[in-house]
Amino acid sequence: MISNSIEAGINGIPNIPGDKSISHRSIIIPSISNGICEVDNILRSDDVLHTLNAFKTMGVKIENYEKKIIIYGKGLNSLHEPKDPIYLGNSGTSARLLTGLLSAQKFKSVLTGDKSLSSRPMKRISDPLSRMNAKIITSNGSLPLRIEASNLIPTIIDLKIPSAQIKSGLLLASLNIKGKTTIIEHKITRDHTETMLSSFGSNIKVFKENNKKIINIEGQKELLPKNIDVPNDLSSSAFFIVSALINKNSNIILRNINNNPTRNGIILALKKMGGKIKLKNQRYHNNENVCDIEVASSELTGCELGPEFADLMIDEYPILAIAASFANSPSLFRGLKELRVKESDRLKLILLNLQKCGVECKSENDNLFINPKKKYDVINNIIQTDFDHRIAMAFCIMATKIGPLNILDSESIKTSFPNFLEELNKLGGKVF
Repeated sequence: MISNSIEAGINGIPNIPGDKSISHRSIIIPSISNGICEVDNILRSDDVLHTLNAFKTMGVKIENYEKKIIIYGKGLNSLHEPKDPIYLGNSGTSARLLTGLLSAQKFKSVLTGDKSLSSRPMKRISDPLSRMNAKIITSNGSLPLRIEASNLIPTIIDLKIPSAQIKSGLLLASLNIKGKTTIIEHKITRDHTETMLSSFGSNIKVFKENNKKIINIEGQKELLPKNIDVPNDLSSSAFFIVSALINKNSNIILRNINNNPTRNGIILALKKMGGKIKLKNQRYHNNENVCDIEVASSELTGCELGPEFADLMIDEYPILAIAASFANSPSLFRGLKELRVKESDRLKLILLNLQKCGVECKSENDNLFINPKKKYDVINNIIQTDFDHRIAMAFCIMATKIGPLNILDSESIKTSFPNFLEELNKLGGKVF
């Protein structure tokens, strides 16, 4: 895929897809609820479709319509043993959440994925589940992963790794445990699972104590069906927000965007850099904070972000690095260790590709330093993505400023935002 620079700006109202994190959970939780759920605006990307197909293979009836799906949940123990291994493509969310859910079932299952997913660490979810008496066999700590039937026991889990995927996997396992499971978090992670489980009537209580988040969940309570309207994805919106900020003569409006305070660090960071970003029509829907966002061209100033920002926006650092490359002063982003274990080693790829574009940048101790210039001379226009959708989309936006970039493995974008190129071109982008 080739992406080119533009002059007329980025303008209009892009169609942003449904939130990816919420879409996964909008399949998983209704599938084990006791009744029929309608889910509107679900993201139909490769990752989410792998989750949907997983539940179909386990006997859940799911009807597909143009704008919604209907899920016929039959209760906590309604799933059937899959005949074949469950293939999850590139979806780390599917893998870790399903590992938790399936560890408490009365049948064995096997989870597999593509080359990228099979290189990602799975012991971070299998180890705490093993403390709950789960029987999980990994392949040298990764997929393929085999889950045996077992009776899980209520446990107190002190989460050492800040990860919504790990926390969510443990919560889903806890639903089938007789007794109270306690999960202790020391850092903020996105809370979509807790929010949705609460709205479906689970016996879950969340409170804070001494700067820690405590989650108690009493298992074996049937979940009540509830319709879901998935808000649009802030992480997907971030690419258009930055494209409008860094390109002159730009003005965009994004509708119905999820603005959950556990993951809105990208908005806070870009505002801190001087971005002209207005949040409008703020409201709550399905217990999620939703708003419209207006963005205009801006003169950005570099900033320093501490590790606490990584808790709120780890997925958005690739596109934030692009914004920082066009600020009028340097930026320093600290505590980016988790970037190394995403769909790729994102910290490595951010550095490699920015340097190819002529950007002065470096990384020390998992910190990222970017020293922007007024003008860039591209050294090598071949962008390596290692099949990482966020790297590919971020450097599409880079190209809108500096000229043609050849972005490898751009088909990875379909894992989260199938219509990204179409929407970017509609607003004035030049991608082919």
